[in-house]
Amino acid sequence: MTDADQALAALLRYLDEIGYRFVTATPASHARVLARDRLRTGSTPAEVLGWSLPFARGRIDQAIEALLANAGAIEETVDGLLRATLRVSTVEGRLFLHSAYPTSAADSVFLGPDTYRFARLIRSELTAQPISAGQVVVDIGTGSGAGAVVAADLCPAGKFVMTDLNPRALRLAAINARHAGHRIEARAGRNLAGLEGGIDVALANPPYVIDPARRAYRDGGGMHGAALSVEMAEAALAALRPGGRLILYTGSAVIGGDHELQRVLDGLSRARGMQLRFSEIDPDVFGEELENSDYREVDRIAVVSAIISRAE
Repeated sequence: MTDADQALAALLRYLDEIGYRFVTATPASHARVLARDRLRTGSTPAEVLGWSLPFARGRIDQAIEALLANAGAIEETVDGLLRATLRVSTVEGRLFLHSAYPTSAADSVFLGPDTYRFARLIRSELTAQPISAGQVVVDIGTGSGAGAVVAADLCPAGKFVMTDLNPRALRLAAINARHAGHRIEARAGRNLAGLEGGIDVALANPPYVIDPARRAYRDGGGMHGAALSVEMAEAALAALRPGGRLILYTGSAVIGGDHELQRVLDGLSRARGMQLRFSEIDPDVFGEELENSDYREVDRIAVVSAIISRAE
C-alpha cells in the first residue's frame, strides 16, 4: 500500500471508531439538500465526508483533516475553503470510500441508492443459495467494491475477485475490501479481465442510463442504456461453471409495456440452455431521463434483477 492508501485505510478505521454512518442519496436529492443553503460549510464528519461540504482549515475533526491531507484527498475551493475529494458511505454496516459530490469526473467512483438495492439483492440470493468453499465469485465493474464485500461477508469461504476498467475504482475498492477484513483480488480490465478457469457466481451492477458525456461509470450504451448489461451478461454466461449463476442488477427501459432487455437476456439464456428469472425491483427510477431525446419512445425506466442459472 502507498502512504496515501494507508492514510485512507486509517481514515476508515478512525471513522468506525467514532461511529460514523452516512447513507448516500441520489444526486438529485443531494443537490436539493445543498440548495437550501448555498453558503453552508461543514464541520461534522457527515457534512464533510457525506454531504461533500467545503470547510475551513482547522474547523473540523483534526484527525480527519490530517488523514485526508496525508491521503492527498483535499482540494482548495475558489473562495479559499477546503473540500474532501472523497466521500464515505455506509452499506450493509460497512464503510466505503467513493467519489465526492458531484461525480462529474470521467473516473468517478459512484455509490448511491442502486448500491443499496444491489446489496439487498446479493444478500437475498446468496442467503437462499450460499456459496460453497472455494467457489469463485467475480464482481464485474466493481466500482466501490460494495458487491464483492457484501458477498464475502455472507460467504467468507469463497474466492472473490473484483474487476473494473477504472484504476481509481480498483484502488478504492481494494482499500474498502481490506477494511472489511477481506482479501479480494482486484483485476484491471473489462468484464472478466482475462480471468481463466471458469466462475461460479458473477455479480454485476452496471450503469444503465444513456450519458451524453459517455462517462464510463454512468453510461450504459445502446438499447436505451442496456447494452452494457447485455455485454456483461454475455461474458459471465460464457464463463459460468455447472451450477453457476449470474446475479445482475440493472435498469430496463420499458416501451409499451415491453422489456427489451428481458427478451434479449432470455434469448442468451436459452441459447446456452440456462434459466432466467427476471423481475422488477422498482418500476420507475430516473424519471428525469425521459426528457432526454434518446428516451422519447420510453414510458419508464425500471430497476430489475436478472438471475441466470446454469444447470448442474
